[in-house]
Amino acid sequence: MKHIGKTLVACAGLLALTVGAASAQETIKLGISAPMSGAAAIWGLGMQWLAQEAAKSVNESGGVKVGGKSYRFEIVAYDNKYNAAEGTKVAQTLLNRDGIRYIIGSVGTAPVMALQSLSERKGALLFTTAWGASIKGPKFPLTFTEINTPAEVIPPLYGYVKQQHPDIKTVAILNPNDATGKETEVVSRRIWESLGVKVVASDWYERGTTEFQPIAAKMAGLKPDAIDLGTAPPGDSGVIFKEIKVLGWNGVKVVPAGTSAESMIKIGGDSVDGVYMGLSADFDGPQATEVQRRLNKGLRAAVGEPINIVQIGGYDAVMALKAGMEAANSLEPTAIAAVLPTIMFEVSYGKTTFGGKDTYGSPQHMLLPAIVSQVKSGKLIELQRAVPAELTRRLAGK
Repeated sequence: MKHIGKTLVACAGLLALTVGAASAQETIKLGISAPMSGAAAIWGLGMQWLAQEAAKSVNESGGVKVGGKSYRFEIVAYDNKYNAAEGTKVAQTLLNRDGIRYIIGSVGTAPVMALQSLSERKGALLFTTAWGASIKGPKFPLTFTEINTPAEVIPPLYGYVKQQHPDIKTVAILNPNDATGKETEVVSRRIWESLGVKVVASDWYERGTTEFQPIAAKMAGLKPDAIDLGTAPPGDSGVIFKEIKVLGWNGVKVVPAGTSAESMIKIGGDSVDGVYMGLSADFDGPQATEVQRRLNKGLRAAVGEPINIVQIGGYDAVMALKAGMEAANSLEPTAIAAVLPTIMFEVSYGKTTFGGKDTYGSPQHMLLPAIVSQVKSGKLIELQRAVPAELTRRLAGK
């Protein structure tokens, strides 16, 4: 991880990666705002690599064809450090200094809200993996999500866990004290309670925390049947579960925003065995597509870890943007935004489109399978990959 970070992050934090073929005459810059340092660094570094691979694929196949011309993609990425202050700086750099009109990857509700406040005003397209429902809806016509968020992840995840462990009666929840954590906590509490599980505590911690023993002691002392770490990144989750195991607690472990099993295992060891995750998939497994298996092999070679669902959004957004530009026959963000929900396009999961109007008030959510996975004996096992009903209807032309 240290090696890849040094290789990819330039002195000012800029990652300007140019990939392409000579057949594409003009360059379109695509931006990324994501954490590339700290506990969540793997999300940003992986997203950057996957976006690069998508851009390379587009460029080598002749680029994007619009108005009789061919364009190549270039990826420009900055470290938002997973906080609002840095997110604001990155937004200003991408949109004002660099003049970028298409953001194909952005991570973290707080930094993304800062980015969105400027992108919508400047008429720039924003693709994001941020979990907050507050960033979606008719007020934000140029914003699209490239990942399943609490409304899609939490109900099937908790439902599966409750089905497997019907004796769960109580749960303690812990989330980072930021916009992502706060918005997720509301959904988590509602779904747990709908399943007949009492929330005995819901606490918060600051991102960047390194001493988790007091938090672990408090949670273990409540003796809940389950512990839910909400939107904690893999590194934090590993530390917390390790501390809790030392204290003798051994109940059901859940991480709705759990992405990287390997990162958790490296830090938490056997304390993370049994953890249920809502944002992790086996991209080498039988349910993965050929594209996903190829990308997974490449990312593992580059950063030493497999793909997670946050990262792959960078690849999928590039493919969605290309399809939108060509379908609209325009480079104007407003024209692309208007056509995206009306077309089917290929991403790493296969064919999809944008939907979710019944949930968010406008069709701006990429329809992707809901995946439930679990760490078993030091390995990630994909338990369930369910295609959303709306996508099934759209694929059938209904």
